[in-house]
Amino acid sequence: MRQLIAGNWKMFGKRADIEAFTAALRADAPAHVDMLVCPPFTLLDRFASTLAGSKIALGGQDCHPAAEGAHTGDISAAMIRDVGASHVILGHSERRTNHGETNAVVRGKAEAAIAAGLTPVICVGETEAEREAGEAEAVVRSQLAHSLPAQFSGVVAYEPVWAIGTGRTPTEDDVASMHAAIRKALVEQLGTAGAAIAILYGGSVKPANAAALLALPEVGGALVGGASLKAADFLAIATAAPL
Repeated sequence: MRQLIAGNWKMFGKRADIEAFTAALRADAPAHVDMLVCPPFTLLDRFASTLAGSKIALGGQDCHPAAEGAHTGDISAAMIRDVGASHVILGHSERRTNHGETNAVVRGKAEAAIAAGLTPVICVGETEAEREAGEAEAVVRSQLAHSLPAQFSGVVAYEPVWAIGTGRTPTEDDVASMHAAIRKALVEQLGTAGAAIAILYGGSVKPANAAALLALPEVGGALVGGASLKAADFLAIATAAPL
């Protein structure tokens, strides 16, 4: 399975940042991985234009569960698809924490994304307190059970909440153990389809640790935050993926 290296720009970036970034990706993106960029909504259209004809995919960072309606300030999955995107990140811990998104809300958004023809990237992960209490696996299994639609086709991203943007990462054994647990849960939940779902690792992924993380069993790629804002770093992470 080809690894997916996805960049989550979060609330960073302006139009002036796009040209040089996409030119570097078009010139140097490694052929052995798939790459995905998820910028703010304001930049989706411009990214779609500059990436047109390339193999680099484009995604949104969230969508509303309704197809359309009186939802001021929200964006539907169909709108994201219409602008040229193929993916959408859903259930990121920052959305779950800052916007009170429950598993049920994430599931509704995933259903909307799939209906619109988007590939959802569903994020799961435990807090530091949950890990210290020995509840990490149980928390993640519960998120999977209640956030994924019954006929899920998409990507899962494991991001331990305490590692996001902190520079801290779990040990390689911890990452491998959690990814194995996620794979087991996906197969139990979805049958044979669960064996084919890519499981990305996210949480302070950077060029210095990318090779080790991407080589671990059941790690099918990376969801990259801050390091995805610099083309050189993002490309270095993608290049570090095993052939």
